[in-house]
Amino acid sequence: MFINKRNIFWGHAFLICFGMSCKELKQQPNNIFRYNETAGISTLDPAFAKNQALMWPTHQLYNTLIEVDSALNLVPSIAKSWTFSTDKKTITFHLRTDVYFHDDACFTGGKGRKLRAADVVYSLNRIIDPNVASPGAWIFNNKLDSINPFKVVDDSTFLLSMQSPFVPMLGILSMSYCAIVPKEAVEKYGVDFRKHPVGTGPFCLLRWQEGERLVMKKNLHYFEKDEKGNSLPYLDGVSIQFLDSKTTEFLAFEQQQLDFINDPDPAFKDELLTKSGKLKSNWASTFSVQQHPFLNTEYLGILIDEQSELVKSSPLRLAKIRQAINYAIDRKKLLFYMRNSIGNVASSGFVPIGLPSFDSKLKGFEYDPVRAKLLLTAAGIDEQHPMPPITLTTVPNYAGIGSFIANELQQVGINAKVEIVQKSLLLQQMSAAQVVFFRGSWIADYPEASNFFSVFYGKNPAPPNYTRYQNEQFDLLYEKAIAEPVDSIRYAIYRSLEYLIMEDAPVVPLWYDMSIHLIQKNITGFTSNSMNMLELKRVKK
Repeated sequence: MFINKRNIFWGHAFLICFGMSCKELKQQPNNIFRYNETAGISTLDPAFAKNQALMWPTHQLYNTLIEVDSALNLVPSIAKSWTFSTDKKTITFHLRTDVYFHDDACFTGGKGRKLRAADVVYSLNRIIDPNVASPGAWIFNNKLDSINPFKVVDDSTFLLSMQSPFVPMLGILSMSYCAIVPKEAVEKYGVDFRKHPVGTGPFCLLRWQEGERLVMKKNLHYFEKDEKGNSLPYLDGVSIQFLDSKTTEFLAFEQQQLDFINDPDPAFKDELLTKSGKLKSNWASTFSVQQHPFLNTEYLGILIDEQSELVKSSPLRLAKIRQAINYAIDRKKLLFYMRNSIGNVASSGFVPIGLPSFDSKLKGFEYDPVRAKLLLTAAGIDEQHPMPPITLTTVPNYAGIGSFIANELQQVGINAKVEIVQKSLLLQQMSAAQVVFFRGSWIADYPEASNFFSVFYGKNPAPPNYTRYQNEQFDLLYEKAIAEPVDSIRYAIYRSLEYLIMEDAPVVPLWYDMSIHLIQKNITGFTSNSMNMLELKRVKK
C-alpha cells in the first residue's frame, strides 16, 4: 500500500469532496461495473464517437456490422456473413434476423422493432451527410461508389459498393462511427439524440446526469449468447463517473469504488510498477494488472517537403542525417528509465506489435551510435563542419523524454534542443508544415496495417501525412496492397513499404505502445484487444 500519511491525507480529502458519490456508488447493486471517464462524455451519438471516451459507452449501446475480437480478427456482429464480388468492388452483407432495437417511445407501442437492411443504409449515409457533419466522414473519403454506395436488396441483405477495391473496408465498418441507429429515434429526438441513444447493444441507457454519472442497464433482449447458450451480457449494468483528476480516480479505485482503471496516472507508475514493468509485490493481493499491446506507434516526425523553406535550411533534409538520428537513440534505455518498461522497442518498422501483419523478423533501426557517427560523416558532418543545431518540438507530458532524446543525439555529435508547446499548438504546426522535427503518435483507427501506412501515402494531406512524405514507388505499392485480398501477399507488400520508409527515414519510430489496466480482484472475464476497446459483454462480477 502507499505510505500511510498520504493515504490518510488523500483519503480524507477524497471523502470531503466526493463523499456523496461514494455513498451513491455503495448503494448500487453489486452486479454493476463501475469505471471513471476523466475526459467526460459529450455525446452518445455514434456518428460523433471520435475518441476513446466516446467509443467506450457507444460500444455498450450499439452494434456494428462487424466487430473486432480479442485477437484483432474481424468477426460477425449484425452481419452474420459477407462476400466480395469478383472485381472486389462490392461487398454483400447478410444480416442477422434476430436483432432488435432497444424499447423506446420512438417506436409504435414503445416496443423495439427488428433491425433491417434499411437501417444500415440510413446509418452509413448519416456519416457522409454534410448536414450531420460527422467527424467520421473521412473514413469513406474517395472510397465509395459516387452514385449508389449503399443499397438494400431485402430486409436482411445489404450491398456496399466502392470506387475501386479496398480490402480494409471491413475494418472501417467495425469503427464506432458505423454503429447502426434507427431513423425513428434520430428524427424524434433531433439534436437530443446525443443524450437519448437507441441502439441494439448489450446495454441500454438508464440515466445520464451530465458531468456526474451515466448509468446503463442490461438489455434483456440482446441477441448474443455465450457458448453454453446463456444470454449476454452477464452484468446488470454499467456506471460511469466523471472525476476529472487521475489522482482522485486512483483513490476511488484504491477504496474499491471503481472496478477498473485504464492507464493510471504516470505519477503512480513508479509506486505501482518495477522498472521492468511488473506490478510491485505489495499491490499483488489488492488488485490485478493487465498489460497488452496497444495499436499506437510513438515516433518523431521529420518534415521533408523539399519545397518548404524550413526544410531547405535544415540539415534534416538529408536522409543520412535522418538515419543517423534513428541509430543514435537507445530505445531500450528510454523505455526502462522513462516509462517503467511500458511498451516495446520500435525495432521492426512503423507498424506496431498487435496487428496480424506485424513481422518481428523485419529489422528496423537499432541502437548503433558508431553507425550513426559514420552516417553523419558521410553527410559531411565532422569536427571541422559541425551540424547546425536542430530543435525537437514536443508537448509537456513528453518533456522528460524529449530531454533524454536530445542527450542521446548530443552523444553522437548532433546538437539538439527541445521546445515545449501545448499539444493543440503542436498539432496546428504539424498540419501547417510549420515545424521540422516533432513528437508524434499514430493510433489505429481500425485493425489493419494500411491505416499506419496511410501516414506516408503521398496523396494524403496532413493529417495524416504530417511529414509530407512523397515517394512514387511507395504510393504504387500502397495502392496495390489495399486492393490485395490475399493476406500473405498483402503482408509481403507491407514489408516492402517498411523498407522504403526506413531508407527515406521521414520518421524515427520510438516504441509500440502498451495499455495498462488495473482491475479489482472480484472481476472476471475482462479482456481487451490491441484497439483497447472496452468489452463488457462477458464480464462477471
